[in-house]
Amino acid sequence: MKINVVGSSGSGSGKSTLSHQLSHVLGIPHIQLDPLFWRADWQGTPDDEFFAKLEAALSAAPDGWVLDGNFNRTRDIKWRDVDMIIWLDYGFWRVFRQSLCRAISRIASRKELWPGTGNHESFRKTFMSRDSILWWMLTNWRSNQRRYFADLIDARYRHIRIVRLTHPREADVLVKHLAQNGTDVGTPAT
Repeated sequence: MKINVVGSSGSGSGKSTLSHQLSHVLGIPHIQLDPLFWRADWQGTPDDEFFAKLEAALSAAPDGWVLDGNFNRTRDIKWRDVDMIIWLDYGFWRVFRQSLCRAISRIASRKELWPGTGNHESFRKTFMSRDSILWWMLTNWRSNQRRYFADLIDARYRHIRIVRLTHPREADVLVKHLAQNGTDVGTPAT
């Protein structure tokens, strides 16, 4: 099974947590888009190189994967062979609170976000910069929500099972179901 977990924000919606859980119960690799994209000093990878890295990561797991991340411009690559898209459509205040708590935790721990990049969260970057993930979440949450809702009804994606989860309890139910039934998810529903 090939799954892409997406969320209404860049950080804090639970994409990585759910992706890791799904990878574990299904026994397939967990691939994260962020480490493929981010370089040292918060520099992004140019699209041609980023796309090549993504293609290589996906083709290295031909029997299935759980892909964690949005990056709308990668849609043609990541959704070409995907079986299921799981959209974490949690409420604004839940996602904002989770993003804020995650940012504070990362600032305090000074943990490197992606090995080899030296990238860390900082107070300045988080609270005093337009490059802040919190600022990004505040300014993009609504447009991301509209975009993923449009995908639910887009005829181009009818062949893909799109599962919309609106609360972490629903994510828990999905993980338990897949742990018990493998890739059998029953009849299509959103």
